[in-house]
Amino acid sequence: MASKAEYDLCAITKNTLLYSIVIPAHNEEKNILPTVEELIQELRRENIPFEIVIVNDNSTDNTLQMIKEMSKQYPEIVPVDNPLPGGLGRAIRSGLKNVKGDVIAIVMADRSDDPKDIIRCYRKIEEGYDCVFGSRFRKGSVVTHYPQVKLIANRIVNKFLQILFLTRFNDLTNAFKVYRRHVIESISPLQSAHFNITIEMSLSALIRKYKIAEIPISWYGRTWGQSKLKLREMGRRYLCTMLMIWFERLLILDDIMKEKNHPSR
Repeated sequence: MASKAEYDLCAITKNTLLYSIVIPAHNEEKNILPTVEELIQELRRENIPFEIVIVNDNSTDNTLQMIKEMSKQYPEIVPVDNPLPGGLGRAIRSGLKNVKGDVIAIVMADRSDDPKDIIRCYRKIEEGYDCVFGSRFRKGSVVTHYPQVKLIANRIVNKFLQILFLTRFNDLTNAFKVYRRHVIESISPLQSAHFNITIEMSLSALIRKYKIAEIPISWYGRTWGQSKLKLREMGRRYLCTMLMIWFERLLILDDIMKEKNHPSR
């Protein structure tokens, strides 16, 4: 049960934090419009101040044109072009350089993330958390159209991360997470170029001992287009990122915590 102080903090901060939604998009011409419109509808309904930073990641279809057209219709949209070379990690990094918000969410352009969960994460941040991790594998989660091979690989990798980092969080590879701005600043500069940015961000926040909440979410596999995640290609990148942060935790955590506690340096 929350304390009176926590309730008071929630009341003070309700709907005062600018919400920046970063959406990397590569060849998502059929998905980007409904993704953004459904999200805008929910955010406006909740009267949450927001901006949506859509990063075109070198698309070869009509994604870029659709982003430009949407930005004319919706003033909250901030179009960003990710220069070559492309990649999910580079696109997210480009988006993060252009956010103005106090709270920052990473959301996929393929309609896999539920707008209602994006609202729920914002509300958890208002309670005083530094980060909110969405989990597809907690009681109450809903997962549809998850390819079996990728599902098995996901559970193996996440179980290994749980053991290695001694954590209860069970979906650290999921891209959908929400951070306060000071967390993003603390874990920057980010290095990952591809999907391994998902664990670089979550593990970097984890070892810095930020106050993190994990909530069950709904996740919907794409019904149009192909996933850009290639398991064989990503194995070495995930391994490199995981080991890098594990050794940081093991060998230089004292320096990392000093930087966290003295952010003005």
